Amino acid sequence: MKILLVNKYFYPRGGSERAFFDTADLLQAEGHDVSFFSMAHPLNRESATSGFFVSPVDYDHPGSPARQAGAAVRLLYSTEARRKLSRLLDAVRPDLVHLHNIHHQISPSIIPLLKKRDLPVVMTLHDYKLVCPVYILARGGRPCEECAGGKFIRCFRHRCAKDSRGKSLLNTVEMYLHRTVFRLYERIDVFISPSRFLKQKMEEMGFSGRIVPLPNFLPAAESSSSDEVPGDGILYFGRLSPEKGLGTLLAAAENSGSSWKIAGDGPMKDALAAQIGRRSLTNVTLLGHLPREALIPQIRKSAFVVLPSVWYENQPYAVMEAFALGKPVLASRIGGIPELVRDGETGLLFEPGSARDLAEKAAVLLRSPSLVREMGRRARRLVETDFSPAGHYRKLRGIYESVMRGKA
Repeated sequence: MKILLVNKYFYPRGGSERAFFDTADLLQAEGHDVSFFSMAHPLNRESATSGFFVSPVDYDHPGSPARQAGAAVRLLYSTEARRKLSRLLDAVRPDLVHLHNIHHQISPSIIPLLKKRDLPVVMTLHDYKLVCPVYILARGGRPCEECAGGKFIRCFRHRCAKDSRGKSLLNTVEMYLHRTVFRLYERIDVFISPSRFLKQKMEEMGFSGRIVPLPNFLPAAESSSSDEVPGDGILYFGRLSPEKGLGTLLAAAENSGSSWKIAGDGPMKDALAAQIGRRSLTNVTLLGHLPREALIPQIRKSAFVVLPSVWYENQPYAVMEAFALGKPVLASRIGGIPELVRDGETGLLFEPGSARDLAEKAAVLLRSPSLVREMGRRARRLVETDFSPAGHYRKLRGIYESVMRGKA
């Protein structure tokens, strides 16, 4: 089968890119002919189709007023993306197109072109962009569902896009244009949801597309058996941003004698460092961004991993990575997290935003090394049985074939 994979970034940037590349590697290992469409960038991996990629754009630093205007237009509709994708389709002639994260840098303006050519189209949902102008269904440090039923004007009223009226207006117009006026996403044959929660929440918010649950997987090399390594201390790793609940983590650590480590980078990096210094939290260490080869030893050395998110997480890779190394996870009871962290089995859950509950549950685990080891073993088995490459490929191929039969 000839498959075209589309994602706006073509270098390791976040969870959606990880899923994108893992899917590509899996399909190629199974003998499929895989080609790519993305955005040009200095950090990109090599690709035979890179000559068709769209030009780079940085919405955080768009530059001159003229560049800002061009970036805004491209967010709404990219003639460049349509033109270059058309040339690519002529060159590779795929049997099926699998979209991942295409918003803004590529834009859904490519969808009508795919349907004009009568191509089967599948899209993986990595977040809530199709029902939330700012992706995360959160505002002010707590879940927000005010845009339910297509009431996207709330994004502008609350300045949800980086507290900017201009950016919030642009995101609001984008949603009305793509969802309400042109109904672009209605042309996609099937959507893949990595968690049952995301599927349910999308439907509750008024999205009517066909959504099929299919969890992400860990590649065989990462989910292979590893020796049990006892550890101590508590580790958070991931993006340093408000929705990750790191303020809750610091509050829990303040009255704890345990060691807490934070690995990662993001917009809260400087604020976290300042808070740690101001509170004299000598038991909290910021490790900064760690490449994978340095992160794995930190996971191994920890007693368990903590994920204090206050937004509707989808299927966080941090949980699966911890599980693969036999580490249980202490996490917020929110979003798709409870589908992975099964309370009392593969970790413990606490109330989102509650520093007291987090601290109490952390103390329970730190006092019970045998419980931590047993939870880690169960977590390890869960990865092996539920998130294997073979199982994922079997289900993904079934989705592809069902969509292609519908086009026959």
